[in-house]
Amino acid sequence: MGVMSSAASRLDRITVDPAVLHGKPAIRGLRLSVQSVLDLLASGMSFDEVLADYPDLQSEDLLAALEYGALVTGGQQVRPSRS
Repeated sequence: MGVMSSAASRLDRITVDPAVLHGKPAIRGLRLSVQSVLDLLASGMSFDEVLADYPDLQSEDLLAALEYGALVTGGQQVRPSRS
């Protein structure tokens, strides 16, 4: 499977800011890391359960975290947005 076209990408929802989470990739500048979202989903939580527990998140944020994780584990260099 190839890299998604930029039109379909949700990576603009992933931000890096040295003042937020010590520069770890985060969801829209929130204090919730991509890794945390991936951990929640990997633990078996459904999208609906994650969204219920974290009302600031949107389903597009969860898809962005999955996209980011897929690209990083596939060896892609990913440059998140700066917030």
